Amino acid sequence: MKVLIADRFESFAVDGLKALGCDVELHSELTAGELPQALADKRPNVLIVRSTHVTASSLAATDRLALVVRAGSGTDSIDVVEASKRGIFIANTPGRNATAVAELVWGLILACDRRIPDQMVDLRAGHWNRAEYARAQGLFGRTLGIVGFGRVGREVAARGKAFGMRVVAWSPTLTEAQCDAAGVDYVANLSNLARLADVVSVSVAATASTDGLISTKFLHAMRRGAILVNTSRGTVIDEKALAKAIPEKELRCGLDVFQDEPNGSAGEFSNPLARMPGVYGTHHIGASTDQALRATSAEAVRVVQAFVEGNSIPNCVNRAAATPATAVLTVRHLNRPGVLAHIFYTLGQAQINVEEMDNVIYEGGEAACAKVHLSRPPSEEHIVTIRKNPNVLGTALTLIKR
Repeated sequence: MKVLIADRFESFAVDGLKALGCDVELHSELTAGELPQALADKRPNVLIVRSTHVTASSLAATDRLALVVRAGSGTDSIDVVEASKRGIFIANTPGRNATAVAELVWGLILACDRRIPDQMVDLRAGHWNRAEYARAQGLFGRTLGIVGFGRVGREVAARGKAFGMRVVAWSPTLTEAQCDAAGVDYVANLSNLARLADVVSVSVAATASTDGLISTKFLHAMRRGAILVNTSRGTVIDEKALAKAIPEKELRCGLDVFQDEPNGSAGEFSNPLARMPGVYGTHHIGASTDQALRATSAEAVRVVQAFVEGNSIPNCVNRAAATPATAVLTVRHLNRPGVLAHIFYTLGQAQINVEEMDNVIYEGGEAACAKVHLSRPPSEEHIVTIRKNPNVLGTALTLIKR
């Protein structure tokens, strides 16, 4: 099993991959543009990335690639649609960097409230202006609104409560019971969260449904002088609407992500938001701590280990939630060569597609049970043909209700 690592990766994790019997090549400085050629040359079975973009060209560069592991949470830097077409698994390491992101969230909140970066710039320029910077609203007793109550949102909430803040949360699938268990208040409507919160932290995944989630409507509903922090993805915020709302609503913003970030680790950057007064930006480094790197690297090794051992891949993001199957054929059979081939040949002759299947071996290894999800039910004639194999013990057909 050959593994290509195209980003920074912990040495202990490289050793862990080698202990699995993997042939590991570490090329931490590869760019998105260089990756296709590297894949064509190295022909790995597994690719591990952190920030390097994996495009359709990269996925097409070799027919050996079977798994891409993102050592991080978001997979928007990978062409998941193309990978699915090519039968390449995509997995991530969700939650392993949640603490690191939450810590940056609070760094940005405090920077916004106390204008710490502005004070630093003035001090370095030789200016003392205590009268200006002594004015701050403070956080105790105020309301923190969290948009997206996953692992990062929960870590942010825990720290908000430590600051003595009331915490309210919204997420598309969030329930009152989940909020009660976490000790936060449930908000059913996103605009209501904007109206309630003095500080808003955004930590949702980048999907089609979250594109432009922080919209003109949301920004218009925010309190005057509120703080907005985004450590998820730049696409989540309508940046033009935000640029307009900042002076109109006197907002302060902490932004770790932008819509036009350079693909590599360095490059020219000219987003006008980053130059606006009251905006404090960082370089998409929310998950970039040594602790988070160790945790995500260890989880990436666990994903590869499952793949090497032929087990179900943890954190796989492109396995279909449901298939077009309309029937399940259950076949109990002796664990002998050729039984499954006989079943598939019979179904193939009937032009019935196998959508998904599993084959469970019973204790002792003498018998097994195959559950085959089919595009349409086979006829009685086809089932009789399957039963004619002397190693088939019995069959059952179940129709799937939609």
